Amino acid sequence: MNIDASYDLVVFGATGFVGKIVCGYLLDHASAMGDLKWAIAARSQTKLDSLKQSLGAAARDLPTLIADATDESTLIDLCHQTQVVISTVGPYALHGETLVKVCAETGTDYGDLTGEVQWVQQMIAKYEAIAQQSGARIVHCCGFDSIPSDLGVYYLQQQAKIQFGEPCIRVKMRVKAAQGGVSGGTAASGINLIQEAIANPDTKTALKNPYILCPNKTETPNHPPALIPVQADETFGEWITPFVMAGVNTPIVLRSNALQNWDYNKDFQYDEAMLSGEGIGGWFKAQSLQVGLNSLGIAAAIAPALLEKIIPAPGEGPTLEEQEKGFYDLRFWGKTASGKTIMTKVTGDRDPGYGSTAKILSQAGICLAKDLSEFEKQGGFWTPASLFGATLITRLTQYSGLTFAVLS
Repeated sequence: MNIDASYDLVVFGATGFVGKIVCGYLLDHASAMGDLKWAIAARSQTKLDSLKQSLGAAARDLPTLIADATDESTLIDLCHQTQVVISTVGPYALHGETLVKVCAETGTDYGDLTGEVQWVQQMIAKYEAIAQQSGARIVHCCGFDSIPSDLGVYYLQQQAKIQFGEPCIRVKMRVKAAQGGVSGGTAASGINLIQEAIANPDTKTALKNPYILCPNKTETPNHPPALIPVQADETFGEWITPFVMAGVNTPIVLRSNALQNWDYNKDFQYDEAMLSGEGIGGWFKAQSLQVGLNSLGIAAAIAPALLEKIIPAPGEGPTLEEQEKGFYDLRFWGKTASGKTIMTKVTGDRDPGYGSTAKILSQAGICLAKDLSEFEKQGGFWTPASLFGATLITRLTQYSGLTFAVLS
């Protein structure tokens, strides 16, 4: 941690689609942030000036820093000036490594929005020992991927221990409802991930392993696959279909369990899916959604150039109105070793990928800068639940439009 830094927080990639939303959120909530000292960073001063102008009078005195994701010297200079960097520069597998390396080396705390599990695995392997030595707390997946899932399980487990005196050894997350758009950056990350899997068979194999991020990669026998197929879910009384982000969220949740000394139990199992309804209508919807998901994967594999023509370009995404109309409702069911069950939910008041994600990332960065001392949590690669826990849940419910509640 850079105690003598000029800034508590720097938004890197501020001029990108998500970066702009993050900056707008931080400005709108300045009064609730107390004495937060923050700055914006990108590789173009012209774009930074344009961003400040678009944000209005409140951004007039907002400090700007010039740094390039490919220029290590500029990133070192940036890191020496701040305690925390939150990065929105993706695809991270293409543009993110140098900043992670520099943060690990300089002891600068770091958070991002990646959903690229194979890249997270590579960063842990390369830089965790360096981060542990320098004191840098590195935490990936600080957006809709994977904070609602990861903290949703954490919340359920805390409630189970309060009610039953024991954690749940089996947890299911089901997407009950959600609405939101797709940005060009997210689409580019997904296409890049599929291309990596095609080019490298080891990557393809690793992505099928839900324990890919666990320190000792200990597998629980018969653990459900990350992307579970269409089937009837007796617990929820509906048909379910694969949830595209389960391949990211499941490894994060399992790593959280490992980093918390297997607090959920060493035989803990977790899976995610989307609810599609009851009866023949629910079955048909589930099958249709799975066909659509498979078709996108095939298109990204064999005709990425064609797919890029019909998806948003990098820097584009849902409008402000679409973000504000978006929402999500996630349900969590857990069962303890003694057979007791609990149901909780997590909701968000904006579209998952952008409106809500920007607020979540912002509060994760502030939590790193303001709430966690270097003695509380030491350097290394963390997950949201293992690093932030209840502290971030409090911030998200107060400032980010999320709710965490027990249903039964």
